[in-house]
Amino acid sequence: MKLSRLGCAHQCRLSFMRTLLRRLKREKWQFERSTWQINAKSVGYAIYQVTGPRHTYSLVAFSHPLKPGEATDRVVATAWDASFTLYDGIPSEADIKRLQKNVPRQEAGRVTRSELILSRANRSVRLFKHVVESLAAGQQPDLETIEKVGYLMRTTAVYGSGKFGAADRQLIMDREELAGSFQAEMLSVWLIRAFTVDLAEHEAKMLGGDLAINLQNDIRCKFGVGNATGLGMAPFIVNHPTLLNNWILAREQALARIRDLSVVDAEKVSAFKSFIRRAQLNVQRWNSQHPIQVPKVRQLNADLNLLNSHLDQYDLTEPAKPWDDLYLWGERNLSIEGQEQLAMLMMEPYSELVDDLADGIQADEITLVLIDGSMTIKSMRELIDQHYGWALEVDYEEKNNISRFWYVSEEKLEPRLGERFDEPGAELEQPLCIGRYVSSLYGKLQSWPDDSYLADFLAQHAEFRYIVRRIQQIEQFPYMEIRDNLISDQMSPIDMLRLKLSFFGATKFDPRSDRWLRITMFQYAPFPDELANCRADDWVYPRN
Repeated sequence: MKLSRLGCAHQCRLSFMRTLLRRLKREKWQFERSTWQINAKSVGYAIYQVTGPRHTYSLVAFSHPLKPGEATDRVVATAWDASFTLYDGIPSEADIKRLQKNVPRQEAGRVTRSELILSRANRSVRLFKHVVESLAAGQQPDLETIEKVGYLMRTTAVYGSGKFGAADRQLIMDREELAGSFQAEMLSVWLIRAFTVDLAEHEAKMLGGDLAINLQNDIRCKFGVGNATGLGMAPFIVNHPTLLNNWILAREQALARIRDLSVVDAEKVSAFKSFIRRAQLNVQRWNSQHPIQVPKVRQLNADLNLLNSHLDQYDLTEPAKPWDDLYLWGERNLSIEGQEQLAMLMMEPYSELVDDLADGIQADEITLVLIDGSMTIKSMRELIDQHYGWALEVDYEEKNNISRFWYVSEEKLEPRLGERFDEPGAELEQPLCIGRYVSSLYGKLQSWPDDSYLADFLAQHAEFRYIVRRIQQIEQFPYMEIRDNLISDQMSPIDMLRLKLSFFGATKFDPRSDRWLRITMFQYAPFPDELANCRADDWVYPRN
């Protein structure tokens, strides 16, 4: 649970994009582009309907292209090339008129509980133009140009859970298809991907007329959806500790099941080696110029080459516990980036051991956890000693260890990171410095008798109720804490972002600074019209 490892996380079979498509395939969901009201100037709207056993959802997509130079990934933007909402059901004409007035305005508009998700996106200008012009001329776009970017549009927000009037999580969490983590958000992004390709082909027809062609299926699959993600996402995993625990626990349980196997058949070994080769292709197409990511990608490529060489001389069917033996070899010989990739690749051949764990990834965050006031001061200190030693090792009197503070911006209501000794606003600090709170509590407890009760302590020091409640959950949720100082001058926020995005199923992390990065989602995945006739979960790594 150190940031150095969490910041090297990779997608896996438990990632939310993959669990979504497995369900849609298994339950035989039906898909339809029911409306296309977009004119020759690419202004208008489209509706994509998805219907399952119990519910229908509609992605309502509004196209309103910006002028050259107007697009920005910054949260202060007020206009985008496209905007979207995931509607609960099938919208009426009155709903469409209401949404037309509000969805393109995003934060400045308002939606209702009928809307589950609010999103917006900008074009990847160079690639979008290249694809349109190529198709208009009757030619397929250049594969190398596609791989350098990987998406036609890049979302800059995918809002859910009650933002701007949208439906609260509580209203939909009892629906099986949305009960898992971020399933409504992932469904929206998958449908947005279909819209981006449809829009490019539409513009090609407007430009090229009868000469225009559509994308070939083997080329179309190479387009994902981009995303620009900043600090707004980072605090989530601190503010949702039981959910974080369940994400990590499912991953660790999957690995434990695989590492415990005593027999590995040749078919599994062959599949594993195939996934390694495909992961190598993915790394070779992982473009980044940022000094944080470039050495990571280079090292990962070297690690995968070393892993291949090792497997050429190593018989996975020989050791008593072959996967455990390989995992331990990785700990000795690979970088953290390589170790994390190896762990996720080990899961790939074992759907029967891994996939059921996705059902336990959600968490009950509604039931109030009561503080156990009957716990003695001695027991609380022992609990801290056992589970929070990492927090007690930090000297919070040192400026460099408390140089930052998290706050919520007034204008956008988004989490931000301030410099404590250079900027105003530290009095607005959000409670994300868990280590510092634990250390402060521990120091205050030293003056209290061992046999006195926590209730008496909290009656005099109510400011510690938050952290006491949190600490008392640690034995039930052992993976709930990031075991690092989150207000240090050495803390890299993109490590937190990458952890969360890896569980989404994101690939090709491309930092633009230590505070925001770009990713690709659903690249190589089947489209809605293909899902019924293809494998739903063998798409993350490219085949060629």
